[in-house]
Amino acid sequence: MNIILLGPPGAGKGTQASHLEADRGMIQLSTGDMLRAARKADTPLGHQVAAVMDSGALVSDEIVSALIDDKLGTLSLEQGTIFDGYPRTAAQVESLDTILAQHGRKLDTVIELDVNEDALVARIVGRYTCASCGAGYHDSFKQPKVAGTCDVCGGHEFKRRPDDNEETVRTRMAEYRAKTEPIIPIYQARGLLARVDGMGDIGDVTRAIEAILDAR
Repeated sequence: MNIILLGPPGAGKGTQASHLEADRGMIQLSTGDMLRAARKADTPLGHQVAAVMDSGALVSDEIVSALIDDKLGTLSLEQGTIFDGYPRTAAQVESLDTILAQHGRKLDTVIELDVNEDALVARIVGRYTCASCGAGYHDSFKQPKVAGTCDVCGGHEFKRRPDDNEETVRTRMAEYRAKTEPIIPIYQARGLLARVDGMGDIGDVTRAIEAILDAR
């Protein structure tokens, strides 16, 4: 199967993609990860990505589509794919249609993780990790069993991502609404769109996604 996971930053797309990789052997195609990997690669496309990113400019649709095209060329048709962070625009929707067809694939479903903005901000702003082992915690939902001590490694230092603040999170969500939400009606008109409550328990969200895929 070839699916798209839609939702604003922090909606849980990466977490759910990891479950699908483990349970179904699918391959997550995260444009963020692919851009970082391409930047390090000693290839013409990698050099092009590095130059654009170093200049501070936005990576073009053409470059992102080329990365997707290259990656699909390394996969067998038996390997399902999960698109995370792509497509973001109507132009990328058209590009993905073309790329999939060139590789003998078709899009099976588009799953939107529906979230409440205020609750999502609280979820993101409250998270932090152990500085030693990376174990994740949250101010409200998952405190260490012993205050100030990591449950996993016993470390005493914790850190937060600098962009996990309310202003940054709301800016990213506004950008998602402005640029990505307009593609939702495109997939809805094709009968491919399904919505899942992204604010539920992680396990409940996973089971809802699995049920959608099984029904396809």
